[in-house]
Amino acid sequence: MFKVKTSGVCASEIHFEIEDGLIKSVEFIGGCPGNAIGLSNMVAGQPIKEVVSKLKDVKCGGKNTSCPSQLARALEAHI
Repeated sequence: MFKVKTSGVCASEIHFEIEDGLIKSVEFIGGCPGNAIGLSNMVAGQPIKEVVSKLKDVKCGGKNTSCPSQLARALEAHI
């Protein structure tokens, strides 16, 4: 399991597991529970590169980042 501290978002950490190039599981620590659970369920079983390309530049409100973007950056660092 990988654990990554986030920056500029409500969630403080993201925990995730990767297996054979696929995202096995994702857990956001803090942040909006409904969105975090929904996003986690949507990316489970998906190829890392596909998820990174879809989420990398997502912004939240006036912020330059978001929880999905932070997840993409964390995953990208482990490709």
